[in-house]
Amino acid sequence: MKLSVIMPVFNEENTIEEIIDRVKKVDVDKQIIIVDDGSTDRTREILKNLQDENIRVIYHTRNQGKGSAIRTAIPYIEGEATIIQDADLEYDPQDYHRLSRPILEGKAKIVYGSRLLRFNKPIYLRFLLGNKFLTWLINVLYHSRITDSYTCYKAFQTDVLRSLPLRAKRFEFEAEITVKLLKKGYQLYEVPISYSPRTLREGKKIGWRDALLGILTILKHKFSK
Repeated sequence: MKLSVIMPVFNEENTIEEIIDRVKKVDVDKQIIIVDDGSTDRTREILKNLQDENIRVIYHTRNQGKGSAIRTAIPYIEGEATIIQDADLEYDPQDYHRLSRPILEGKAKIVYGSRLLRFNKPIYLRFLLGNKFLTWLINVLYHSRITDSYTCYKAFQTDVLRSLPLRAKRFEFEAEITVKLLKKGYQLYEVPISYSPRTLREGKKIGWRDALLGILTILKHKFSK
């Protein structure tokens, strides 16, 4: 099974080379699709110097958000399974095997990597509480039992991902894709993953406005057809 890795990137000059190297080292047949979302630091310069036939780089002329970057990448997917990879170093690509195995074995079509199903470094309290609240709201309204709705590590059978009418532009993508999968009746299979959170000083971007937009997204899709 070939795996397509979608990597949205915005101003990650300090980590982009390292995360690409880590992804390349994962022993699996894969394609890497990088979408530079209007970076203004050296990220774009670094990407333009890449020479790898298994990496496709797409450039946004301006910053549009994580959801927009993922939607831009979807038409270029070649693999039977797809995973989303942030361009920082919080998530370990060696978890790809754990995430893709249930899909490969036919046990699941969607797999979420939960940071809360194993011991990891503590997440900032406000981010932890925000994630827990958004996940709780999804579970209550959509009758699910997931633990980590805002995890980056979401793996999909590619035809399922392509079938979703995605519209989210920024981090509300995490809420949108989860509730749309649940409304379609898909079961979200969770596996434990490792996680090493970075600090705000190191470039963590998600904020309270994203949490508010996530709430609005969850409510909107609950009461829409």
